[in-house]
Amino acid sequence: LILVSLLYIPACKQSKYDPSICANTSLIHHSIDKTTEIIVHDIFSPVVAGRIYAYTNIALYETLRQGHPEYKSLAGQVRDLTEVPAAPADPKVDVNLAGLHAYVTVAKALIFSESEMEDYTNAMYADLKAKGLPDDVFEASTAYGKQVADHILAWSKKDNYAQTRSYPKYTVTKDANRWQPTPPAYIEAVEPHWREIRSMTLDSANQFAPEFPTAFSTDTNSQYYKEAMAVYTAIDSNKEEKLAIANFWDCNPYVMHQQGHLMMATKKITPGGHWMGIVGLATRKAGLDMVGTAEAYAMVAIGLFDGFISCWDEKYRTNMVRPETYINRFIDPRWEPSLQTPPFPEYTSGHSVITAASAVIMTSMFGENFAFADSSELQYELPVRSFGSFKEAAAEASISRFYGGIHTMPAIENGAVQGAKVGEHVLARVHTRVK
Repeated sequence: LILVSLLYIPACKQSKYDPSICANTSLIHHSIDKTTEIIVHDIFSPVVAGRIYAYTNIALYETLRQGHPEYKSLAGQVRDLTEVPAAPADPKVDVNLAGLHAYVTVAKALIFSESEMEDYTNAMYADLKAKGLPDDVFEASTAYGKQVADHILAWSKKDNYAQTRSYPKYTVTKDANRWQPTPPAYIEAVEPHWREIRSMTLDSANQFAPEFPTAFSTDTNSQYYKEAMAVYTAIDSNKEEKLAIANFWDCNPYVMHQQGHLMMATKKITPGGHWMGIVGLATRKAGLDMVGTAEAYAMVAIGLFDGFISCWDEKYRTNMVRPETYINRFIDPRWEPSLQTPPFPEYTSGHSVITAASAVIMTSMFGENFAFADSSELQYELPVRSFGSFKEAAAEASISRFYGGIHTMPAIENGAVQGAKVGEHVLARVHTRVK
């Protein structure tokens, strides 16, 4: 009996909580990957997906930084955000676990498939408990995480998103220079009022409005006609490589396929989801800790959020016709783009804007020549593509829209300038480190 008792005592001492259980960055990556999976399943548009990434990752960052005084709050830096509740002086509160709980709580509130996130969350918590997470630490930490989540969600509800759900739909006209729904599904215009969403850092939606697009013309000698012809012949040479680039960066959340009278849909990640994947790859390669990982995700998500507002403001101000519509009407009625045209106006290119913004922010955080292998599209049976820098990746993402037949070069080039300005503005306005 004495021997048994002596053996039992050390076993009790070994059951003390090990904080490293929740300090595993894979928990962040898996949570964000799950969010992306649900965004794909729920078919959120690129702009709405960007909104989800922003609020979830800000909740994560604002919680995790509580344990790291060298990191600054985003309160007072992004529009209308006030200080989140401070972490209680309770040794049972693990800010890493609290941050994860804040993240999944906000995510669950912003998606449709709540049960999917609930199942994922329960499985994550069951695994942590199996590794030794005590009940009292779990209860105290998740309670604090919910406080932060509630604060972020209350802030999110004031961004005008709910109000824009009831605003008038885009009005299609017969004007040849104006956007019209495109085949095969002829989907109505996506989020024509996104410019009215509260930004994170922009002073106004049109703060970085690009130069006006080329004047519309059907004259075969006009600059506009030449730009359309360039799209028409874009893949006449090096077709295989250009199509590989176009398909890799397609990121169309809802592609329709028609066979006779049967129509089916393929769902993919959004452009913002692709860049969230790149953040995951970069933070893993850089070996960042929990708060550093959360910082990177939050900063890029802020750039995505404001990049989409800037881009959508321009799209619905100019309302330019898509190359597919113009080419079918004035050049070749049988021509089809390599990629399916997304349901919103041509100018500027959303890919160009948000990839340039993301690349500027990530270059600031990781360096000019941070090489990486982009495996974000493996699950969609697309091979890995390697890049020597984030800006190189962004440039390829931009030109992919030209190869895909869905943007003219001015929309791409001016969109890249527009996005870079957004990224630089975010970096100038938001500072996450205490000097």
